[in-house]
Amino acid sequence: MVCLRDPLVQKVSELYEKISKLDNLSPSKDVDTLFTQLVITCIPPHPIDVTKLCTQIQDMRTNLIRLCGNAEGLLEKHYSTILGSYEKPLDHLQLFPYYSNYLKLGRLEFDLLSKHCPSPPTRLAFVGSGPLPLTSIVLASNHLTSTAFDNYDIDESANTMASKLVDSHPDLSNRMTFYTNNIMNVSGEGLKDYDVVFLAALVGMGIEEKMSVVEHLEKHMAPGAILMLRSAHGARAFLYPVVEPRHLQGFEVLSVFHPTDDVINSVVVARKCPKPSADKSLIVCNKCGDQLFNLLNHKSLMEELAVEEHIC
Repeated sequence: MVCLRDPLVQKVSELYEKISKLDNLSPSKDVDTLFTQLVITCIPPHPIDVTKLCTQIQDMRTNLIRLCGNAEGLLEKHYSTILGSYEKPLDHLQLFPYYSNYLKLGRLEFDLLSKHCPSPPTRLAFVGSGPLPLTSIVLASNHLTSTAFDNYDIDESANTMASKLVDSHPDLSNRMTFYTNNIMNVSGEGLKDYDVVFLAALVGMGIEEKMSVVEHLEKHMAPGAILMLRSAHGARAFLYPVVEPRHLQGFEVLSVFHPTDDVINSVVVARKCPKPSADKSLIVCNKCGDQLFNLLNHKSLMEELAVEEHIC
């Protein structure tokens, strides 16, 4: 098969075979070396479209993303434990080897958010915050300095570790809250109050899982609220799941940005489309308006519905 002869695919497959044979994915010399080689292999721009790879490589990629996710979680727990041993953990964040990447990603995500959300959000939810919630910490410390951050994770121990990092900080301890809950169990009563919802890259490592989460958010987020997602592009899609704009039904995609430096994740910004009003007059964004007019082919139905187009 053509994909099996691609040098990139061959290298990634070779690394996958070695990684999959590791007994433990906790930080160690062997683990660090293999994952560093994998990241270095996948960072350079490459025209590969992972959706068009053969079944064998697709299965390998799915397994590799899960291995990367497991290793990332163990890495974060390792460094959260180290940081938590200090009296003021936030003064030592530079100990985490990828802290500079989070600073760059936080700046990028703030700049993209600011284009579509001119006023700083009052409340923000981060779904899948983990034991080392660096995105929330970076945004709250450097960019969204008055916003309240609600962090959700299904792992109680991760939330305990994360909370310990900010407990000693006079400001963040008052603005950052940690909830042990599956976001699929959080209904409109909880989600409708957020101006912005961040979805971590590894929440839903398979596309079906991720789309289930997106559908749940679409059902319960407030109309007009912003959804920030992380995706991957090119060879970086061997490391993280890919989110395409077509997957975001009920949202208007506002921006998609693919970094070319050492920031791995792409960023997708979308806005929840408004819902129909009670008087049958539909208020829709441009994307949904186009879809609606394509569906309403019968003149009689068009005359029944007053369609008011509204830019989200």
